[in-house]
Amino acid sequence: MRNYEVTFIVDPVLSGDEIKATAQKYVDQLQSSGASIVHVDEMGLRQLAYEINKRHSGYYYCVEFQSETTAYLSSLELNMRRDESLLRFLTIALDKYGVKYNADKRGGLIGKTKKKSKASADLNTGGAAPVAVAPKAKIAKAQPPQPDNLKRIEGIGPKIAEVLKAANVDSFLKLAAMTPDQIKDLLNAAGDRFSFQDPTTWPAQAELAAQGEWDKLKKWQDELKGGKLVVVDADGDAIENTPTATTAAVAATTVAATAFANGEEE
Repeated sequence: MRNYEVTFIVDPVLSGDEIKATAQKYVDQLQSSGASIVHVDEMGLRQLAYEINKRHSGYYYCVEFQSETTAYLSSLELNMRRDESLLRFLTIALDKYGVKYNADKRGGLIGKTKKKSKASADLNTGGAAPVAVAPKAKIAKAQPPQPDNLKRIEGIGPKIAEVLKAANVDSFLKLAAMTPDQIKDLLNAAGDRFSFQDPTTWPAQAELAAQGEWDKLKKWQDELKGGKLVVVDADGDAIENTPTATTAAVAATTVAATAFANGEEE
């Protein structure tokens, strides 16, 4: 895996919610492109070294991530270049020293100057040195895990993703552990606008995503229609949405997901 970080400055005239939404937009884009987010550092409001767009300060973010490919970085940077909410951005590749530096910084090992101990001062002035007391070890705060981008599941849009997250379904693993009926109950409870959704393939898609099988997932999604598995009868005609069709779709979904997970082709 290759390591990168992108630092960007958000226009400080935006509201707090707008600033966070801008940063989250690029975190989501990285995740949807297959990148793994290592750390999101909200560095806060800082003074600029020089004026940019009549601004003397900006809200800084730094996102460290890992990826096998760099093909999507040009698209990411193009979106950033067109985004009027950003003052500046910079994407760099990290070598092993850069990765270690960032890890040490998060662990509290870098960034604070050690004060000269009183014992050393007394020795330099000829005074008696008191017994040294070992400093308390600092425990680095663990970065909360970033939620999975559920919109990568074919059939799940932004609104449905919000419904699932509100029900604490914020990861591919949690979605994969649910049955289509359980997901359907959540959608029905969220209102009539979601009742027509068919989540039959969502758990199987989520299982492939949780395993990191992105190529197999993408190949399968190309065969789906709006996240739905097309079930045909013996004559090659699509079966309507009936209880028999639903049962057939669930069975076919299980077979299809297993085949793609094992790398089999029809």
